[in-house]
Amino acid sequence: MANELEQLVLSKAQKWLDGDYDEATKKQVRYLMDHDRKELTESFYKDLEFGTGGLRGIMGVGTNRMNVYTVGMATQGLANYLKKNFAGERIRVAIGHDSRNNSRMFAERVADIFASNGFTVFLFDKLRPTPELSFAIRELKCHSGVVVTASHNPKEYNGYKAYWTDGSQVTAPHDRNIIAEVEKITSIDQILTGANPGNITLLGEEFDEIYLNKVHTLSLSPESVGKFHDMKIAYTPLHGAGVRLVPASLRKWGFTNVSLVEEQAVIDGNFPTVESPNPEERKTMAKAIELGSRLGADLVLATDPDSDRIGVALRNAKGEYVLLNGNQTLSLIMAYQLTRWSELGRLDGKEFVVKTIVTSQMPNVMAAHFGVKCYDCLTGFKYIARIIRNNEGKATYIGGGEESFGYLAGDFVRDKDAVSACSLVAEAAAWTRDTMGLTLYEWLQKLYVEFGFFREGLVSVVRKGMEGAAEIQQMMVDYRADPPREIAGSPVVKINDFKLLESTDVRTGAKTPIEEEASNVLQWFAADGTVVSVRPSGTEPKIKFYFGVRAELESVADFDRVEAGLDAKIETIKKELKLV
Repeated sequence: MANELEQLVLSKAQKWLDGDYDEATKKQVRYLMDHDRKELTESFYKDLEFGTGGLRGIMGVGTNRMNVYTVGMATQGLANYLKKNFAGERIRVAIGHDSRNNSRMFAERVADIFASNGFTVFLFDKLRPTPELSFAIRELKCHSGVVVTASHNPKEYNGYKAYWTDGSQVTAPHDRNIIAEVEKITSIDQILTGANPGNITLLGEEFDEIYLNKVHTLSLSPESVGKFHDMKIAYTPLHGAGVRLVPASLRKWGFTNVSLVEEQAVIDGNFPTVESPNPEERKTMAKAIELGSRLGADLVLATDPDSDRIGVALRNAKGEYVLLNGNQTLSLIMAYQLTRWSELGRLDGKEFVVKTIVTSQMPNVMAAHFGVKCYDCLTGFKYIARIIRNNEGKATYIGGGEESFGYLAGDFVRDKDAVSACSLVAEAAAWTRDTMGLTLYEWLQKLYVEFGFFREGLVSVVRKGMEGAAEIQQMMVDYRADPPREIAGSPVVKINDFKLLESTDVRTGAKTPIEEEASNVLQWFAADGTVVSVRPSGTEPKIKFYFGVRAELESVADFDRVEAGLDAKIETIKKELKLV
């Protein structure tokens, strides 16, 4: 078996040496053949899969790496599908990219291929936040779009996300149909390049203004901002695209005292000041929190490299900065929107919010309180966008998000949007000070008293390479065969299996169908309300474990004690699952 794999790898590598590839690429392939057979195997043992969201992988030479050739084959496959799906139409596409190494080169290659296929192409002149690309597709009436980004992954990665006419990432049946067309591109000789450069139009600052004006329509409390316009805000774009638009949006909303972490405002795909450009991690937020402490900032904000994820740190009563998890940020923004929509008389029973199945149950409780429908969907913003699309003309979308630090307010973008989320968080902070004399963190604590103290945890188990992928799949097989019978002393009463699309009542054995698209996710529900979800990542070499626990909070004075108890419960669950 090992010999067969080696022969397969050598055969595929030889094709790159014999084919019409550039000399620098061939030189690197020769080096791997002569000096690093392990890396050669990882680079060629399979083709980089064009999944339901597009491509994501380590950059380098080879069929299993992100490079101009794998990007080119994916783009030609997408182009072929668009020509089939929109036969007879002049196809329009928009292209954006983030700050990652090679992102501009990949974006220009995508633009060249689309133009060579006869499409009208709108290419941003520089890096832009991913949500602006989604907005551009809708605003410019495009049929599709592509953003080159690997979001918050380490610097070695890059990616490619495909979008549909409504500005959302592609969903069924288009995702599967695009994959089928991409798989038909078996040679770089099938890629059309070098024709029709006149088909490409560059989008510049004038388009940014259109987008920022739309974001500003989400403002709910301009009077409060006017009173507290000089509230101190510290912000870091983590070397990414947020540097272009987040400060500009905050200024448009009226905030006049925004300070950037200067060394992280430098656009750099090596992300030199952080191990990983992920605002979920406190060490990634360290410099922003340091700046916030030095300034005495009311609010510390961060965005990931493509500015679709938001990080928020707030000061507690002791003056320490608490880094909110994604569930808390989502709950705060949603609570602010729901409260203000109610106060402004905008709720008439036809509004809705959306969250993913692995996200906290707190939004469900809050939405019910305001008489607003809350949808639960699979992980991924394309599923949130699908619910928005299905409700067009029937109900009004307020906001929604997922635990992985993504939020979307309003429906003019159809992907998570940290530009608007940052502005809403800042406005919410001004509003709580103006109307209640509270900090945003104090208001979060009061929300826990009102709706229940929801606490969440997450463990990501990383398993890299070919062997790691097999190990992750085996873990899911084992959990299905032998699920836990109790969680932290509370019996498991229900199991949701989104791969089999069935929900099992453990006590009776009764099974009921789950009306969703199949996805490799397991959820265990305990009698005391605890929820544990297990999901292999679709974009990274890891398997994620999500924990949700809940308790009543009688008063803010009990906050620290109840929080400690919930955190201890999550640690117990981790130990039971042998994750620590």
